[in-house]
Amino acid sequence: MARQGYVSLLSGGGTAYAADTADMISSRTRVLEASAYAPLIEAVASAAAGDVVVDVGAGTGHYLAAAVTAVDGRGVGLDLSKFAARSIARCHPAVGAVVADAWQDLPIAGGVADTVLSVFAPRNTAEFARVLRPGGRVVVLGPGPDHLAEMVDGLGMIGQDKDKAARLEAQFADGFELIDHRDIRAVTAVDRDLAVDVVMMGPAAFHSRRAEIAARAQELDEPLSITVDTTLRIYRLAC
Repeated sequence: MARQGYVSLLSGGGTAYAADTADMISSRTRVLEASAYAPLIEAVASAAAGDVVVDVGAGTGHYLAAAVTAVDGRGVGLDLSKFAARSIARCHPAVGAVVADAWQDLPIAGGVADTVLSVFAPRNTAEFARVLRPGGRVVVLGPGPDHLAEMVDGLGMIGQDKDKAARLEAQFADGFELIDHRDIRAVTAVDRDLAVDVVMMGPAAFHSRRAEIAARAQELDEPLSITVDTTLRIYRLAC
């Protein structure tokens, strides 16, 4: 048990994946606390059901905290990053934080979760099915084709994978049924600092330096217009 309030349950072999850094988590916190992402947090919260919510790849804990509040229940946030786990541990009094690898066996008992959240995160569907109660649900929020499109050319962000939707459907084809599917889209204005945070909160941070991105942002007109284009899917575990 770390003094920051989380538990590390990584297996002895560690992991082959890169965990989010402290700067990535700080950037994501600032973005999620801005108005642009508020509709996404509200949509995920409204899609949760039951008493127990497990967020796999919980990041800062913002989505999990909103979902737990909405169902008046309790939750567990799993993330590979210890910096994320520190944030999750503070996000809600009824939430526990665990450092774990989403691609390994999840350190959650079988058949205990009512809702699993997967928000811009890995989807280990076999483990989702194991930890869910019969009839439980998985709430998946992921990027649409135009998500943050302005950042690709302007600030060198990675573009969206066009085959992602098809892969998602294939992942949930065995043992799950799609019960809801909705698009959540908004265009909002941000200043240069927040635009840099949008880039640095995601995978682009692994191959870009903040100073580099900030210098490119200075060349853009302010405020910057960004498109938040996402798709929310709810899958129910087949009984």
